[in-house]
Amino acid sequence: MDSVRPVVRQCINTLSSSKDSEQVVQALQTVKKYLDKESNELPPSDKDIFATFHYTRLLQALIRSLHADWVQALTPRQHRELWDGLFLSGPPDQAFLVMLDSVTSISPSTSLDRLLAVLESFLQSGRIGDLLWSACRRSTPASSLQMQDTLLSRLVALPDLLANHLQHRTRPNFYPQRYYPLLARELFAALEKTCQALRGQTDCSVSFLAQLLGKVCTQGHSEEIFRVLAPSLLTSTQSDFVWQRVCWRLMESVPDRWMEAVISGLVLAVDEPTALSRLMGNVILKNKKAQFVLTHKLLLLQYKHQTSVLRSLLGYLAQDSLRRPFLIQAVKDLCSTWSSSSAVRHTPFEQQLYISKALLISLGSLTEAELRELRPELLQCMLAGVQCHLDSSLVQVRRLGMVVAECLSSKLDPQGTQLKFEYEKDGDSEELVSLLRPSSAGAPPPPPPSSSEPAAAVEGEPRMADGQPVTSQNSDSDLDSDDDLVPFDMSKDEELVTSPAPRYLRDCLEALTSSEDPKRVEAALHAVEGLVRKHPMTTREVSVELMKVLLHLEDQFNSDGFSFWRQRGMVALIVVDAIPVTEYVTAEFYALNYSLRQRLDMLEVLALSAQELSEPTAASDKRPAESAVTERMTGGPQDGPQHWKQIVEQRIADKTKRFSKGANRTRSAAAAPNRFAPLAGYFFFPLLRNYDRPQVTFDLLGSDHLVLGRLVHTLGILMYLAVHAPVAAQMGRALLDFIWTVRHHADAVVRQGVHFATCAVLLSVPTDGLLSELGEELLEARAWLKGATEVDPDATCRSLALQALVLLEQRLTKGLQPPEPPAQTL
Repeated sequence: MDSVRPVVRQCINTLSSSKDSEQVVQALQTVKKYLDKESNELPPSDKDIFATFHYTRLLQALIRSLHADWVQALTPRQHRELWDGLFLSGPPDQAFLVMLDSVTSISPSTSLDRLLAVLESFLQSGRIGDLLWSACRRSTPASSLQMQDTLLSRLVALPDLLANHLQHRTRPNFYPQRYYPLLARELFAALEKTCQALRGQTDCSVSFLAQLLGKVCTQGHSEEIFRVLAPSLLTSTQSDFVWQRVCWRLMESVPDRWMEAVISGLVLAVDEPTALSRLMGNVILKNKKAQFVLTHKLLLLQYKHQTSVLRSLLGYLAQDSLRRPFLIQAVKDLCSTWSSSSAVRHTPFEQQLYISKALLISLGSLTEAELRELRPELLQCMLAGVQCHLDSSLVQVRRLGMVVAECLSSKLDPQGTQLKFEYEKDGDSEELVSLLRPSSAGAPPPPPPSSSEPAAAVEGEPRMADGQPVTSQNSDSDLDSDDDLVPFDMSKDEELVTSPAPRYLRDCLEALTSSEDPKRVEAALHAVEGLVRKHPMTTREVSVELMKVLLHLEDQFNSDGFSFWRQRGMVALIVVDAIPVTEYVTAEFYALNYSLRQRLDMLEVLALSAQELSEPTAASDKRPAESAVTERMTGGPQDGPQHWKQIVEQRIADKTKRFSKGANRTRSAAAAPNRFAPLAGYFFFPLLRNYDRPQVTFDLLGSDHLVLGRLVHTLGILMYLAVHAPVAAQMGRALLDFIWTVRHHADAVVRQGVHFATCAVLLSVPTDGLLSELGEELLEARAWLKGATEVDPDATCRSLALQALVLLEQRLTKGLQPPEPPAQTL
């Protein structure tokens, strides 16, 4: 040690004080001999002492002398062999730390550019791989743990450290898109040297590599790492058991705090169960954190992964007999979650779909013996889960429950009675059904022969010149054939009406209440709307009675379009005689002995009627009488290719000379009063009267959340249609008070209606009314909407909440702006 120290001290003094470049070159050549491993000029012990105790001080002295004159005097070869060579030939960990610390502390200058060039050469020449391999060869004493942690942090955060210091001057090789793939290649090279060393009976450790892999994945770069590392590992472990053992030990050595990121990244990168098993081994048996991630977090909590990830993960659990207990436990957990009413209400549909896929894939991986053992528990969960899903207000959730229940029943009892539901199939349902089928289900049947290929000729059968067989003219089958007869076009035929349509409303009432003839009832139902609109005076005499009949009318004869014509009749009654009929319907909404379907019909009819009343009516859609008479005389405008008036007008236009032609004037629609504005209160306020009073057959705030969601949505429609109405401000206050009580409802449909109603209030109430009468409510609503955009589990609710929040901010900004000063006139 005493023989090395004076040499290093003399070299450092020369670098800092000498003006002679030759003297500096000689000093650098002297110390560089300590890094020459092939030379026998110096004893190995002196080389080890220099590398351990003096190398870092020498590099720091070199960096401090970057501004010296002798650096400029070095030839390119001397600069490459001596100055750069000292950084690239010594211990890589010390050189890396010194360069990175110096780069982050030097201001932009030529010295910084030279140091960055050396660091770039350090990365490109494979020195990172040498650094990792040196960490695998030596055992880490307790005294160097701090240095190892520092080295680990610098390796992982190199792009961030350089980008923070260099800003826009960062070189492309230091970008994360280039650095982390390079780090993955160097990591694989270190693993390859480890395998070679193990074959040569040399002990190695992959602990540092496992920590590096874990920390890189935790910081969000697992995709870049495994995109390069996973294919190389899969190729190497194909038939090499040593490589497999090294990969298993690498996964097992990852610290628990980083295990989740590594496991998740590897599962996403490898989409084949056998390959995943080769890389991870039985890490699930040896690490509790890995077990939690594989059997709980990736299956129940995270739901953004593709179906191939689920197949790979569950296939990994099913491949080994030691891992199959985890598969069975995963099936139980998935089934329990799928059948939980709380999970159905409070989790987004995307997560429920993901869990359903995982459940069906895991069921397809079970053996017959395992299915028989789990059959009672799975049947119980299936019955409970179907009920929970069918109780949901969301159509897609109900369809999901039906599809999964059908798949479960077919899997648990293939020979017995199976569940069958009627639902509209979509892409998700077809994918769910296909998940129970094994992936290698056999080759598809061969395609049928093409119609363009001629059939094989029968031996001895005569053929014409074009290849068609010649048939006998005297065949009996030809004599009796009807193939040459052209079928009669019956597409426009109409069914004969045996029962004439009623001409009076009272006849309709009698037919709908007392007739047992299906044709007569159907004819009366079809005629209601037209008679109501044609005879408004007569309608007002029987409007409430007819509405009562239509509301209680049932489809006893399975008539075509029954619901449509019944609804159109009720809408026409409200439009023609709005106040009494609306008072009846809104009063009956909270009455006893009505089904949920009837209450939903009431709300839908009220919304459609309000929409029709709010639309402007045209002055007249009839043509002049003389035009109608002319059409009857000439056979109508469609008989000839062009009407005679059009011909005359065209001839006059052709013979008229115009020197200039003004712009075409489009006639604007005639202004008409909003018929719904004076009636809005009759539609709106009675629906808010008894919502908090539960009844024997109707609990709006309890189990009947489907009607509650539709009620809130209908109130929002009425609020939106009452824009500019005198009562709009009072309606807005009442609606906000109502929706404030149900804004955190468990059902997603109710929350969607709440956000829609909020948007309707913001669009319909004038700005002055919002600020004067609803100021405090709007401030509370803004805080609530901000939270809903972030934490609501339903995507539609989040989108609607964001729209409402944007509208609220716009209205508040517009209301708080000072009014523009009036224009001054001269």
